Amino acid sequence: MELFDKVAVITGAGSGIGRALAVKFAQDGARFVVCTDLNGDNAAQTATMIGAKASSAALDVGDEAAINALVAEIEQAHGAIDCFVSNAGYGVAGGLDLATDQWTRMMNVHTWSHLYAARAVIPGMVERGGGYLLNTASAAGLLTQMDSGPYAVSKHAAVAFAEWVRINYADDNIGVSVLCPQAVRTNILGPAAKKRAKQKDSGEGSTTGGAGQAGADGILEPEFVAQACVDAMRDEKFLVLPHEEVLTYFQRKATDYDRWIGGMRRFRRKLMGS
Repeated sequence: MELFDKVAVITGAGSGIGRALAVKFAQDGARFVVCTDLNGDNAAQTATMIGAKASSAALDVGDEAAINALVAEIEQAHGAIDCFVSNAGYGVAGGLDLATDQWTRMMNVHTWSHLYAARAVIPGMVERGGGYLLNTASAAGLLTQMDSGPYAVSKHAAVAFAEWVRINYADDNIGVSVLCPQAVRTNILGPAAKKRAKQKDSGEGSTTGGAGQAGADGILEPEFVAQACVDAMRDEKFLVLPHEEVLTYFQRKATDYDRWIGGMRRFRRKLMGS
């Protein structure tokens, strides 16, 4: 997909990758970009950065009715949606100790939100002859996230859903790409990790401290990731892997699952200092 003259919706656009995508889409000629975020003020800041061809809205992506209402409002005001970017996400550490509602919330934000968006826009896209979904997952969706059970599970499910949509709707000219980065300098890393990443840029520290598992191959800038997404969409490439190492890890996992799990156990012990 070429973005010129397209109408796009981006969730989680109040900062990080979402903000970088919104700005990049506008720079590449999108006709209108709708920036949404749970924090409406942050979404508004992104829209202001873009100017007249952007607007903002507060949106809880875990609320299907809210997504449906937003899609209807956008299509009435700006015309058909050509591209929907399901990018919103957050992080929380823990596993069996976390309450079920915390697992459920992460599934809502990282998985069911993609379903809600697809339900809201794909029928119209099919009727008009095509459209595009860009879904943000994570390298954790291909590999795992050792310090967060619900993050690993919800991101795996996000990748699986994107696969399913691509297989079932490609013949209707619906493009699907799924973004699977490791560490990116966004709010999800937390202030300490981002500070250490900046120190690394000055030769003062390590990018892996505080970013944990995901930071082992470096912390990328959101703008770099946004460019990778646009390139993948142009080529209709399914996996977007800004960290090229992820493909190697994924291949090793598929080749010898038990060996890969053993390696991840050793990596976990290393991170824990034991």
